[in-house]
Amino acid sequence: MCLAVPAKIIDLPSPTEGIVDMGGVQYPTDLTLVEGAALGDYVIVHAGFAIQKLDEQEAQETLALFRELAELAAAEESRQGET
Repeated sequence: MCLAVPAKIIDLPSPTEGIVDMGGVQYPTDLTLVEGAALGDYVIVHAGFAIQKLDEQEAQETLALFRELAELAAAEESRQGET
């Protein structure tokens, strides 16, 4: 399964490379595929490449859903460990 994750651009060391923040972890990301990516923008990152810009509200909603899924998975794992 492939997953693309919203991330915020926090640094632009070159016109084609950005540093993004994903949940407090920083990753270098290729920005070649996203025209006009700027500091502070949210982008969807897949396999080290930004593939699309998205607005902050959409990014925050998606990240909240990821957190909810992680909590549900942890709860299910905990229940399975009890049996």
